[in-house]
Amino acid sequence: MSSSGPYAAPGTYRFTVKNTEQAVALIREKLGPTARVISVRALEPTGLTKMFRAPQLEVVAQVDPAPAAGAAPAEPAFVSRSSEPALPDTETPARSSAPADAVRQARGQSDALLKHGLTGLLRRSGITETALNRLQAGPNWQELNALPLHRALAETSRLLRSQAEARPSRPPLSRAAFLGGPGVGRTTALCKWLAQEVFRRARLGHVVSVEFDRPNPLGPLPVFSEALGVPLAHFPCETRPAVAGGFVYLDLPGMSARRPSDNAPLAAFLDREQIAERVLVLNAAYDRASLREAYAAGRDLGATHLVFTHLDEVPQWGKLWDYLFDEALEPLFLATGPSLTGDCEEDVPGAIVRRTLPDET
Repeated sequence: MSSSGPYAAPGTYRFTVKNTEQAVALIREKLGPTARVISVRALEPTGLTKMFRAPQLEVVAQVDPAPAAGAAPAEPAFVSRSSEPALPDTETPARSSAPADAVRQARGQSDALLKHGLTGLLRRSGITETALNRLQAGPNWQELNALPLHRALAETSRLLRSQAEARPSRPPLSRAAFLGGPGVGRTTALCKWLAQEVFRRARLGHVVSVEFDRPNPLGPLPVFSEALGVPLAHFPCETRPAVAGGFVYLDLPGMSARRPSDNAPLAAFLDREQIAERVLVLNAAYDRASLREAYAAGRDLGATHLVFTHLDEVPQWGKLWDYLFDEALEPLFLATGPSLTGDCEEDVPGAIVRRTLPDET
């Protein structure tokens, strides 16, 4: 890292360290107090090196230019990029600001409405038959069909979102187990949620890894927990918060979607430890039949919250609407990418609306 002064010049820097203490020391020494961490990623050794080398951390940090006189103060160090607010609407390119564009858009919408109708357009957007039936059974379906297409779609978006959000509010998670089949990204989802808790909400707590009748690979969880300063314990251990207002999250072995009887040890553990909050993690890239099987298995295990992963691999998100109408499970977030400290969308109905229907404006 070259620098014209005591610290590195403004820019983005990537480096590999053995642990979080080394990362903190390196950043303070080379980048200075204004540096901030953008991402932290565990690097697992590959091949035969797994036997001789411990996992390492890849840290990406940024040094911003010095603020001009009178400018707002810089962000504090070690703030995750995932905590930054979305860009304002003015940053989004306008779709059709010119009058001529508006005329062409209106004509195109009218032609599409005459050719396909509102029902056909909703089907083409990926809306499931279950969601469509709910809309058609509503008292204002005929009114929706009588509106101009752009208004009908906007009203449909609001209606779907209001139906998906019509559930009793729950308190924030505090003592929850993460459930899911092998390969759904259960541990990665837990890491994403930990990053949100630590970076965005400044909460304290610990994580418990559980392994009884089947193996439970930890993946990046040990190194990532260390990077966040979140203790990781192995069961048997304390499964209740160690600090007031803190959290405890449990990483459980994979459940079986096709043989519910294999999940008896999971159910017994959850009941014995009185874990009332149970987060079901589903891979959204699975076909609909596999999703339904896994969802049913999670319901049998008393799931209370829902996470969808691998959304970056799913071209149409409309099939997820069916799961948002179940008031027994509260959607927690969507995992929209592989990053452990980002790619986490907590406005689940809003995100699915944006991916299945035009903007509400």
